[in-house]
Amino acid sequence: MATFKIEGGHLLSGTITPQGAKNEALEVICATLLTSEKVIIRNIPDIRDVNNLIQLLRDIGVKVENPSKGEYSFQADSLNLQYLESDEFVHKCAELRGSVLMIGPLLGRMGKAIITKPGGDKIGRRRLDTHFLGFKSLGAKFRQVPERNVYEIYAPKAKSQKLKGTYMLLDEASVTGTANIIMAAVLAEGTTTIYNAACEPYIQQLCHLLNRMGANISGISSNLITVVGVKSLHGAEHKLLPDMIEVGSFIGMAAMCGNGVRIKNVSLKDLGIIPDAFRRLGVKVETEGDDLYIPHQKHYVVDSFIDGTIMTLADAPWPGLTPDLLSVLIVVATQARGTVLFHQKMFESRLFFVDRLIDMGAQIILCDPHRAVVVGHDRSRQLRASRMSSPDIRAGIALLIAAMSAQGTSLISNIEQIDRGYEDIEARLNALGAHIERI
Repeated sequence: MATFKIEGGHLLSGTITPQGAKNEALEVICATLLTSEKVIIRNIPDIRDVNNLIQLLRDIGVKVENPSKGEYSFQADSLNLQYLESDEFVHKCAELRGSVLMIGPLLGRMGKAIITKPGGDKIGRRRLDTHFLGFKSLGAKFRQVPERNVYEIYAPKAKSQKLKGTYMLLDEASVTGTANIIMAAVLAEGTTTIYNAACEPYIQQLCHLLNRMGANISGISSNLITVVGVKSLHGAEHKLLPDMIEVGSFIGMAAMCGNGVRIKNVSLKDLGIIPDAFRRLGVKVETEGDDLYIPHQKHYVVDSFIDGTIMTLADAPWPGLTPDLLSVLIVVATQARGTVLFHQKMFESRLFFVDRLIDMGAQIILCDPHRAVVVGHDRSRQLRASRMSSPDIRAGIALLIAAMSAQGTSLISNIEQIDRGYEDIEARLNALGAHIERI
């Protein structure tokens, strides 16, 4: 297990470019299972979760080539169906949350998939009911295998052995649920209408790729998606968006310990309200073309609502504020002038990391598992260095930002969690002036 040793108090300056989007990568890589032809994807980040998924595809027989950095080709023309049934495959899926996105493509194309409880962040329950209900609406059947702790999902044993298009109203706008149902539906017979669908830019990107592969998907970018089933899909090429969560993380770093930082090629139109969320904390975020520039600020002052009430930031499905950035925003608020209430609605255990910030001297009241009040120091007091452990990807990067701004030398263990979502993060930040050592 590796640890970051962070010498705090060093100002960052210069230019940094965000990696390709992790969550989009997981979706579109799994979409390559829907065709026997070659699919080329560019701008794939070199991070643990994505690399593990790529290896899992290799294990099941997908031909994977990596001709240059960030570029991969996938050809699923000879899948090992016997391996897909094995305990080894089930065990590997249980260790990787992204593996859940293989179910829709395998069910849609092969007529069968196996699921076990996937791993990932320890941020509370992340139920799969939306996936199951969507597959069931398409006509899939389920069989529990208690001795293996898995569910077998299979298409109806009718003549065509195909899923059937239908209308469905999702019980929640689940991103992975929407992605999985769309991928299962593209090869189904008839038309599938998905209401209350997630409409994040990464879902939009997935739909655009599938359409280039020959799918017939409309309503892209809305919460009402229509999929007209086709007989087969073909090869295509695709480029990932920059990772919006990494962009937000860099804004937070630049606010806390920056001396003028430029974030290059952010795809501004796909960031939604992320820049404005930081502006509500008083952070200056300037746009220059498709770049963001965050100048040095001695002080940043929290906005209040028009009626003068305390600023509240809450996560919500897109186009609301992504829950993946609340951890970073909380850290930024610790040095603002003013008070902010953070309301984490979508996960039940994501705020518990604030205990580490309190140990570092932050003024935070954890009201309950979903709400925290941050009273900013206005830079009158630096956070103290500390020894801590990363509980998940996003809390991990938030603690790294806190340590970079703190007085003294901090240690963060379990940084494998950070590696799951951020490519070569210490080298990229050290190039800006940070002092981070991996030990």
